Amino acid sequence: MIEVREGQARPRTEAEGRTTLHSFSFGSHYDPTNVGFSGLVAHNDERLPPGTGYADHPHADLEIVSWVLTGSLRHASDVGTGEVGPGWVQRLSAGSGVVHAETGSDTGPTRFVQAWVRPDESGLVPSWVREPVDLGGPGKGWTRVADGDGRGVVPIAARGTSLHVADLADAERLELPDRPRLHALVVAPPGEGVMVGERRLVDGDVARLLDEGGRSVTGVGRAQLVVWSFDRP
Repeated sequence: MIEVREGQARPRTEAEGRTTLHSFSFGSHYDPTNVGFSGLVAHNDERLPPGTGYADHPHADLEIVSWVLTGSLRHASDVGTGEVGPGWVQRLSAGSGVVHAETGSDTGPTRFVQAWVRPDESGLVPSWVREPVDLGGPGKGWTRVADGDGRGVVPIAARGTSLHVADLADAERLELPDRPRLHALVVAPPGEGVMVGERRLVDGDVARLLDEGGRSVTGVGRAQLVVWSFDRP
């Protein structure tokens, strides 16, 4: 089964110039039929004007993974402070509780994708890490950016869970990760994207795939695919 949710139809929050597209129920956007997908409890596509972001706020018992598409994102907390841009991944393990702030670039807009994943255990010691990621460009296939089994650029405390990212060229075919549950986001310039079956997905569109792992997708112009995979419900 493939369920597509177009970017323009996704729940949207606008505040202080920020725009957030949500994949699931979030804040005032409550839908009891859409509260998560496997281990994902939030998957937000954030667009920040220069110098804006989120002041100190708390989290607990979440693995929070941020992937910056444009601009930069500065993280500040008592478990670590630093900045990431395109080509870097950031992971915050909120564990027993942490307060942090996130701010975009002062010199231009910032767009980043942030996922909240349920950890296998509650009450872990909070930690923060950032690492560079080399996708290699179109034709290089998947890079496992975050992984719960020790095979990714950064670890997360959720076994059987992975974040895969790949760049596609026009007409390039790529097999999706071979796992039973996939959540895919398309990032692409206007008019470009990917074909999933007979469906064309463009920038901001997301797809949820059940038992479709290994299916081939095809680039239509340039595109990046940001895919979470799960080996269990």
